[in-house]
Amino acid sequence: MTLQWTAVALFLYIEIGILVILCLPFISAKRWQGVFNLRIWSPVAQFWNKVFLTMIVILIVLFLDAVREVRKYSIKNLGTDAKLQPNMFDHMHMKLFRAQRNLYISGFAVFLWLVMKRVVTLINQLASVSGTTAALQAQAENANKAAKKHLEDNELLKKTLMEATGDKATAEGMELLRKEVEKLKEEVKMSEDALKKSKCDADGLKKQTDGLAREYDRLLKEHQELQNLQNDVNKKDD
Repeated sequence: MTLQWTAVALFLYIEIGILVILCLPFISAKRWQGVFNLRIWSPVAQFWNKVFLTMIVILIVLFLDAVREVRKYSIKNLGTDAKLQPNMFDHMHMKLFRAQRNLYISGFAVFLWLVMKRVVTLINQLASVSGTTAALQAQAENANKAAKKHLEDNELLKKTLMEATGDKATAEGMELLRKEVEKLKEEVKMSEDALKKSKCDADGLKKQTDGLAREYDRLLKEHQELQNLQNDVNKKDD
């Protein structure tokens, strides 16, 4: 094998090894995402798309060269001289075998390069979806716990009102109602604070947008004045 095809074969074996490691079932997608987000990959991440396209172009060129060699040394394209010289015929067969081998190596290298990029993308997407699902599940569990607590409080209130009599029932019922009202007031207050904060942020963003618009108008006016001044100077020079 020549140096270029040795390099392509080595690249193919590296692709196979990486894909086997990425498909190991006991390594989760989140762990792979943590590996992909390491700082050592930051310099490579800036040029990843260029490297990917460059390798695709190189492998496709080698694949087309292998196709050309296969067509060149195929049995159908052999002349009558090859049949007259057995050594030449065997040499052509050897050339054809090498061309076919190079064709398979370059073809699988291109295919696995695309597959490897797709697998990495799917692993990152799976890790992101898993994180989002875990957060939503935690929120759902908290909401279920709060709903169960409110339901228990309501059941306790009903039970107290039904079982107790006289002033005692009224006092216990009022105490439970007071606690519920205080809890609802706290929730309303938190909602009002969040609403006020959002409103303040919106007002600040609006003021900033208005300031940028005024600054843009001022710069546009100055640009127009400078352009008019330049036109006057050009007319005087003419």
